Amino acid sequence: MNTHDSDKRTQVNGTTGRRALLGAAVLGAGGAVLGLPGAARAAEAGPAGHGNSGLKSLPKPTIIGHRGSSGYRPEHTFGSYNLALDLGTDVVEAGDLVPTKDGHLVCRHEPEIGGTTDVADHKEFADRKTTKTLDGVPTTGWFTEDFTLAELKTLRAIERIPANRPHNTLYNGRWEIPTFEEVLKWQDEQTRKRGKQVWIYPETKHPTYFRGLGLGLEERVAKLLRKYGKDKRNSPVILQSFEPSSIQRLNTLLDNPLVVLLSAAGTRPYDFVATGDPRTVADLITPKGLREIAGYAQGIGPTLDLVIPKDAGGDLTTPSTLVADAHKVGLILHPYTMRNENPFLPPAYRKGSAADAYGDVFPVFRKYFETGIDGVFTDNADTALLARADFVNG
Repeated sequence: MNTHDSDKRTQVNGTTGRRALLGAAVLGAGGAVLGLPGAARAAEAGPAGHGNSGLKSLPKPTIIGHRGSSGYRPEHTFGSYNLALDLGTDVVEAGDLVPTKDGHLVCRHEPEIGGTTDVADHKEFADRKTTKTLDGVPTTGWFTEDFTLAELKTLRAIERIPANRPHNTLYNGRWEIPTFEEVLKWQDEQTRKRGKQVWIYPETKHPTYFRGLGLGLEERVAKLLRKYGKDKRNSPVILQSFEPSSIQRLNTLLDNPLVVLLSAAGTRPYDFVATGDPRTVADLITPKGLREIAGYAQGIGPTLDLVIPKDAGGDLTTPSTLVADAHKVGLILHPYTMRNENPFLPPAYRKGSAADAYGDVFPVFRKYFETGIDGVFTDNADTALLARADFVNG
């Protein structure tokens, strides 16, 4: 997701030495989670099929593996994606899509790859380090659009937030950067292997920025989805973006389910900034704004704070009317992002002060599920599935 997604960018320094990871459920080849009473009942609300029923085939609340299983593996790698399926996630966010110099789409959190790859260790690319203005923000590092795909394939992924996830650094250097085309092939392979439809949830990253460079994302996404026959209303590929105009453009090119991502209420999507549109996210989540979104999208992906606002101390307050307002105009809601570690939880649910320690996340999941959200992005799918089972069982 976008750099506006502050809860996904935060790195909190602190002591290491986490307690043991929550026990991961043992999974069968079909992806069913063992020992999760109620998960079956949740699935009954929307039986997983082979994409023929579209969004309605997904269990609710849907568990979406954020950049795969990024709580346990470096994000946007096949190691992360495969583990997400092993843990039982309903949908894998396989692909924050950014282009290469030669026009290929690759999966990285941001076009700047200094924090997610070992590019800094490659002396042959030292001269590629530069400062660019990305969505109005000066950003220094190495950018995918300055590399060919062949060059990027010489790099390996590393953990993005090691202060919170020191255990993930064990896997630094193990996996390369996937292309979107490789993800589409992987999706088909895993669907056959696991005997159930694998869903993915790619995002167009900084589309206005890349269109200005002559590297428009939407047409490239559409071309690949058409090539693999995944451009239909019921195709198991949900597309998302923080820029409404990108979703509008995709709506003219494809029939896939589409989701508008929404950052903090006072922020403006960058395409609005670029075109002089004065509206903020607060305007988009009014009944009028939601009706407009419903004219070209099937859902919204709000930051969690838009669903349950926090007080000045960071603790949860009373839920907003966003879920009811969105449902009233036919939109689904998939807020982001639930994480297990202390710094990403409200203070009342933290355990100790270690930046890499888990807090008491289960009651937090319940509070969000009780609002009626249709699903949630999470870095810890196994935890989320247990929380869903608790919720479904009452």
